Amino acid sequence: MKVLLATGRKAEGMVRDAVRTADMARITCEVLTQELDIAAFSTPETLRKALEQFGVAQKLDCNLILVSGFCKADFSALEREIATPIRLGPRQAYDIGEALRLAEETEFSSNTPADLFLAEKRKEMAKQHLYELESRVKETFSLKGVKIGGGARMKVCAELVDATLMKEEEIQRRIEHFLKSGADILDIGVHLGAKPDAVKKAVKTVLTIAPEVPISIDTLDAELIRAGIEAGVDMVLSLNKENISGVGDELGENDVATVVIPDRDGTQKTNESLFANIKMAEEYGIKRIIADPVLNAIGYGIAESLYNYYSFRLHDESTPLFFGVGNVIELMDADSVGINATLAGIASELSAGILFTPECSDKARGSVRELRVAAEMMMISKARKSAPKDLGLDLLMLKEKRREPVMGIRDNKRIVAKENETWELDPKGCFRIAICEVEVDGGSDKKICAHHLPTGKLIIGKSAPEIMDTILRLNLVSLLEHVSYLSRELTKAELALQLDRSYEQDEELFFKFHIL
Repeated sequence: MKVLLATGRKAEGMVRDAVRTADMARITCEVLTQELDIAAFSTPETLRKALEQFGVAQKLDCNLILVSGFCKADFSALEREIATPIRLGPRQAYDIGEALRLAEETEFSSNTPADLFLAEKRKEMAKQHLYELESRVKETFSLKGVKIGGGARMKVCAELVDATLMKEEEIQRRIEHFLKSGADILDIGVHLGAKPDAVKKAVKTVLTIAPEVPISIDTLDAELIRAGIEAGVDMVLSLNKENISGVGDELGENDVATVVIPDRDGTQKTNESLFANIKMAEEYGIKRIIADPVLNAIGYGIAESLYNYYSFRLHDESTPLFFGVGNVIELMDADSVGINATLAGIASELSAGILFTPECSDKARGSVRELRVAAEMMMISKARKSAPKDLGLDLLMLKEKRREPVMGIRDNKRIVAKENETWELDPKGCFRIAICEVEVDGGSDKKICAHHLPTGKLIIGKSAPEIMDTILRLNLVSLLEHVSYLSRELTKAELALQLDRSYEQDEELFFKFHIL
């Protein structure tokens, strides 16, 4: 296959370097430099002229022409004229190699840059691969059709902390958030001092809202476990020698899945008591068992607890494992994304069946989604027998996978920027910018709002450009300094919205790390 890369004078060197270092098989590639500086400004006319100078306008000896991914021109007429597909290549030169490697098997787009097109294609392929892998799995057991163990994707169990104290509206809001985030199982957290009626009410509320989703109850109290069983839970957290005699018969008779934990007697023989409790559970007729050696937080023996998981798996290769990730996240002041991904990777190597998190604190918000994506990444990674990278899925949020080259400045006309020390109030008024919750189709959604004084107009949207454009269209600003300020603040608000952070006008969104 022959590919022609059409570029401009300024990017020519980078494009040629990218072609030279690309790992291509069965593809030959030539660079066509047009008579313009910026490749993004390519038009059918500049490309036709370059082809004529190249000597191939009449009889083009290539299978595909790639123009800059930033191009906005319509090349369809020229494409028909020269009988050769003209498609958008990647936006950056460093992505050319990957595009060329996939050129034979990929029909690139005339509207979507190749890097975005390939990213979406990889995501679709990953989704299909996950579906096929999960379909082929012979699970250890299932909960309402959700496969547990046996090589199935690790399932995410999301806890509704103190659900027995929540009103129905709050339970519904939390459930909608968890399911939207990818939770597979909903866990009803029971508050200290709860009564059986409160447990039954919470269980029935969750069953009404999400009848198709497996539900568990989180308590060691035998009386409350029985209440949960009567109300219809699918799984119980947790069982040990303290409560097994009180609820073992009911769990066995109702075939309720059960998480078994070690005893809390202060001994270091965690797995001995865990195996003993599992054996006791089996004697009560409990068939669907999940083992939980208990993951301790950093500073409370995480290394020992991981050793217990590893030791358990050496002695028992089939019983699904319960991995309480939330224990670590909640007791560490660090962003949850990388921690969740790493712990999910460890859990995957231990063939865990369930990843558990409560999203209790603000810093842990988003953990359900992070664990769901991480679980999918680990399943594909394990199937490919590779590291969890280049899968079509990732958890990169603030850092880049590949950094774009920094532009060099050689112009002696540089002007050192300086912020104005004074400001002038706009005669047309001011804005209060915030993130607000708006009712949408029976639910709610967070959006950016800009409240104008003195008119009282409230402009609501999802992005900084659409709000700023609306402000300009309504002629609500008169000073360039005000436009600049609003653009900065709206951009901060949009970033906060995307990252699920709080936003305070005129305050820094991020703070730099300081080494003491």
